[in-house]
Amino acid sequence: MPLEEEMLEELRKLRELLTPKPAAPPPPAPKGFWTEFKDFMGKANVLGMAIGIIMGLYVSKVVSALVSDIIMPIPGAFVPGGDWRKAVFTLPIGNGMNFAVGDFVGVLIDFFIVVFVLFLIVKQARKFGL
Repeated sequence: MPLEEEMLEELRKLRELLTPKPAAPPPPAPKGFWTEFKDFMGKANVLGMAIGIIMGLYVSKVVSALVSDIIMPIPGAFVPGGDWRKAVFTLPIGNGMNFAVGDFVGVLIDFFIVVFVLFLIVKQARKFGL
């Protein structure tokens, strides 16, 4: 009896191998250039990225104007002469080594103010779910 069952099992396997399989689906029709371009624009979110870059440029201009025109004149009011960004520290070595300390400190202050303002913008945007 086990021999007959073995033979039946082998025959079932052969029948399965010899039974024709359904044809594979045909490959998709080639897309036109315009269709491929539209798919790329949609999937890569190119438009959203471009809008983000443009908005970033203009937000940067607004923040820079805020820093240079409104915030930075405040420390200038407390410095004699008002032009503290041109402060130079000179070492009496050779012809004198000049270190533009005022400019460096000004750039650092600008950086921290810009980072702080951007932090506030992002914090508010998160409140609105943006």
